[in-house]
Amino acid sequence: MTADADEPDRTAFLTAGLNQIDQGIAVFDAGLRLVLWNARFLDLMDLPETLVEAGLPFARLVRFLAGRGEYGDRIDVAAVVEARVRTARDRPRFYTERTTFDRRTIAVQTSPLPEGGFVTVYTDVSDRSLADAFTPERSDLLEARVNRRTLELRLLADELQRRIRQIQETSSALAKSEQRLRLITDNVPAAIAYLDDAMMVTYANRRYVGLFPRHPGAVVGKRLPDLVPASVFAAMAHDMALALTGQSRTFELALPRRAGAPLMTRNVLVPEIADGTVRGMFVLCLDVTEEKRAEEALRQAQKMSAVGQLAGGLAHDFNNLLTVVLGNLAGLRDRIPADLFAEYVEPAIRAGTRGTGLTRRLLAFARQQPLESVSVDVPSLIAGVAQLLRRSLPGNITLHCTETETDGYPALADPHRLEDAIVNMAINARDAMPEGGVLTLATAYPTLKRGPEGDDALPPGDYVRITVSDTGTGMDAETLAHAFEPFFTTKPFGRGSGLGLSMVYGFVKQSGGAITLRSQPGRGTSVQILLPRAREVQVRAPEPALPADVLPRGQGELVLLVEDDEDVRRIVRRQLVDLGYGVLEARAGTEAVALLAAVEDIRILVSDIVMPGGVDGRALAERARRDRPELRVVLMSGYAGPADAAQREAGGVPILRKPFGAAALAMALRGSRDEQMGKRG
Repeated sequence: MTADADEPDRTAFLTAGLNQIDQGIAVFDAGLRLVLWNARFLDLMDLPETLVEAGLPFARLVRFLAGRGEYGDRIDVAAVVEARVRTARDRPRFYTERTTFDRRTIAVQTSPLPEGGFVTVYTDVSDRSLADAFTPERSDLLEARVNRRTLELRLLADELQRRIRQIQETSSALAKSEQRLRLITDNVPAAIAYLDDAMMVTYANRRYVGLFPRHPGAVVGKRLPDLVPASVFAAMAHDMALALTGQSRTFELALPRRAGAPLMTRNVLVPEIADGTVRGMFVLCLDVTEEKRAEEALRQAQKMSAVGQLAGGLAHDFNNLLTVVLGNLAGLRDRIPADLFAEYVEPAIRAGTRGTGLTRRLLAFARQQPLESVSVDVPSLIAGVAQLLRRSLPGNITLHCTETETDGYPALADPHRLEDAIVNMAINARDAMPEGGVLTLATAYPTLKRGPEGDDALPPGDYVRITVSDTGTGMDAETLAHAFEPFFTTKPFGRGSGLGLSMVYGFVKQSGGAITLRSQPGRGTSVQILLPRAREVQVRAPEPALPADVLPRGQGELVLLVEDDEDVRRIVRRQLVDLGYGVLEARAGTEAVALLAAVEDIRILVSDIVMPGGVDGRALAERARRDRPELRVVLMSGYAGPADAAQREAGGVPILRKPFGAAALAMALRGSRDEQMGKRG
């Protein structure tokens, strides 16, 4: 209620103070325009708010009052207006009483202002006791009272101005605090937002805005259903509805991205409740993509480990069977005619030997097949594999071999197993391109600052990366998730065993590397292998094969043979006897301990590693060599780790891999003798 634009706050607070008094007040400037009034003025004069406004001409007000009969029923309105305007310009000081059209008596006290214009005070004196108080004789008293009240109102306005300055200072401090809070929330590793009860975003930090790349800078002020795809909102609608009933909710959600895998999020909804009503909810959204990938990698590793243990156990039992089969077949060599041996026995020996290859494949998957890791020139090895592949690939498949650097370094791996792995992956690529395409074998030499995704066990360092990629049919997400599982195959029955990629997986892991598989339907497949860089690798030359008639033989020494499988024990006993040794048998480690303590003539201990009864081969060997340092020891195993690691675990004791023949047994016994003589020397 003001026309003074120079001091809007002061005038507003002055008007607010005037509204608290019981008299109506109206102030007109020198131009007879309304500049200040209070609510009581409108009430006493029964004026509509649409009429009264800053700058209202005095003449217009008089015309309105005259028009509704304030100055009599039969009057010349124009003449009344002209007369009252003329009187007002003369800056009058007067007191009068008038009866309004609604029969109320109003005392009107008008006083001129020093700067021009006048102020009029209206008082309802329908009660005559009030009318007596406003006689002309008491005008001066009324004016003094008005001046005092005006002074009080000015002081009140000054106080209000001071309060306003305090509020402005507080607002400025709050604004700075809000800026600091925004800076903090924009840099925390979480998306934070507030949604009202209509699911409209009223606050969002930088990370929350980044969840909606299709709506850059336009998230606040939009409803959540308009920001996300319908399928995504349907997945969260139930939790959102429960949050609006006052329940805190936590749920996980996959948000699609324009490229790559979806963003996995964990969302926390905290409702805001005021006076028992849910006003909205606070949203905390965390990116758990890496966490989910790690969990999936852990599940996959646990699954592969379980299957690997099963495969290792099967290989162990199968190696025992092959030891019996091949040992008995070999024993027939000098006991049946040569033609019968060639026709019946020799094919069986070849079949048994192929069986050892199957156990090696199972052990490779179980990561228990010993590796002969050496320094491998990978590009040269790939070049040799490529020559083999070019002869077997159809004409509609093009083979490329690439190397990112010419001064690369060698990898530490078993070259034969690496060749098998590359050929296996290349065959898979060939089968994935029935209509032809491009097969690429690439070599690179990355230096990793951290292990690849999903494989935290791989330390940083220098690696050799081998990539086998094709432009074939590719794999969907479901197939990709099971690709490394043993016996899983998408090939027709009879065309694939499902062990190819699983054996490659086992070989790479056993070699201290990592393998990743990327594929999309219609866009081909890429398999990447990381192998550690070879440094100073000592390669031991293989022992030359010796003919049977020059095998090292015993001199009648007594051998304690410890084996829980009776058939295997019988075969090994026969081989020992044929090599010139005496044999004493035990079925368990505990029994062997007793025999070693009781029989001083035992010179050699030959024991299986895995045995029941609480004392296995390693424990038996350690105890025997502690109690009898002169004793020679050889251990046998159907499934052990790499040879060097196994021998270290067994204190340098030679390890015989099942199945083995008399020649391997003789060489192991000679090795144990040479070691014992070296200790004595």
